[in-house]
Amino acid sequence: MIETHAHIYDEQFDEDRDLMLERAFDTGISQIWMPNCDHETIPKMLALEEQYPGKCLSMMGIHPCYIDENYQKELETMEQWLTKRHFFMIGEIGLDFYWDLTFVPQQEEAFLHQLALAKKYNLPICIHSRNSKDNTQNAIIRCCELIEQFGWEDLRGIFHCFSGNHEEARRVIGLNFLLGIGGVVTFKNGGLDKFLPEIDLNHIVLETDSPYLAPVPHRGKRNEVFYIDLVAHKLAEVKGVSVADVKRITTENALNLIKN
Repeated sequence: MIETHAHIYDEQFDEDRDLMLERAFDTGISQIWMPNCDHETIPKMLALEEQYPGKCLSMMGIHPCYIDENYQKELETMEQWLTKRHFFMIGEIGLDFYWDLTFVPQQEEAFLHQLALAKKYNLPICIHSRNSKDNTQNAIIRCCELIEQFGWEDLRGIFHCFSGNHEEARRVIGLNFLLGIGGVVTFKNGGLDKFLPEIDLNHIVLETDSPYLAPVPHRGKRNEVFYIDLVAHKLAEVKGVSVADVKRITTENALNLIKN
């Protein structure tokens, strides 16, 4: 399996990170993809990549929750790193309307700027899209609109932690993006079970978003990478297919995304 989204550099793992990763690799996880947040997360992320070569892979991007009045300086740091070495993906980038709408214009500008960097380096992107608490501000739809506005036909990637509806899933897939499915699929009222049976496995990858969004029966506790096995089993149940098929096809999808 490939874990396509985990913040394993997070301080919540400081006391037992190596043991946590050992459990993950013992579960059959061949790669862990690490999204960046801002300049402060880069050193720990790259250290893990060096410690686990070929297993822990680093993205480069600015998380929308870290976009503020200093966002241009963050973007400059990101661009400098992209000139220094290869990163396999731009991420995580996008829009977050959940906590604060103060810097939405800056989030959108930063998103478009990072789309341009993805085009410059011909890299896939990892998108964070979280709606407002009352769902009146739809981040998934707005990200799609900005992608359409940008207009690069070869743009591709993952809508990480996808929690939209069937119509939104179809729109995302139509833009050549994969759905990142994690612990939410195990939640009683997560809603993904209502339409995932109609979505082909070829459009799905697995993730945990560790240390966040732990699947049932660990909901509310620290998430771990090896819990991706619970996600795979639940997705197989929802779609009425074998766990082996879920693991094989989602892994192929992830590898195909970054093969170039």
